[in-house]
Amino acid sequence: MAKKKIGDYISEWMAEFGPENGYELSRCEFVKEAGTWYLRVYVDRLTEDGYGWMTSDDCEIVSRYLSDRLDEADPISQNYYLEVSSPGLDRPLISDKDFARFAGSRVEIKLYEAMNGKKHLEGELIGLKDGIVTIKDDNNNELSLPREKAAKINLAVVF
Repeated sequence: MAKKKIGDYISEWMAEFGPENGYELSRCEFVKEAGTWYLRVYVDRLTEDGYGWMTSDDCEIVSRYLSDRLDEADPISQNYYLEVSSPGLDRPLISDKDFARFAGSRVEIKLYEAMNGKKHLEGELIGLKDGIVTIKDDNNNELSLPREKAAKINLAVVF
């Protein structure tokens, strides 16, 4: 039987803990940087009206819960740091749910290869359908591209 990936554990535990405590897992990553391993867990705060701001207290609550679960299950053999945070204002759009939730928001798209001479696109997210991301640029033109052509798709930070 294949060993579970750490992301599967985090997803499972957050599915149990999150809804009843007002949290939703955005994503997690287990990465090695400069010789040190980090388990980063990005969490959204759920409210009656949808989503709210994550506070440092919220991060601490989720961190303590996950730390206890990780200690119990002991799925990671090497030393690592657990970091829990908000996905941020410039959060990446990863899941289909992200694209639905943030339709109408301004996004920045970085491409692997230039499209119409540009490797960076920006505009209002219309949505994702059948693997095609569609945005409306500043000239009100709709641009569509296969999702796999995008290196990164993030919410744009607009001040």
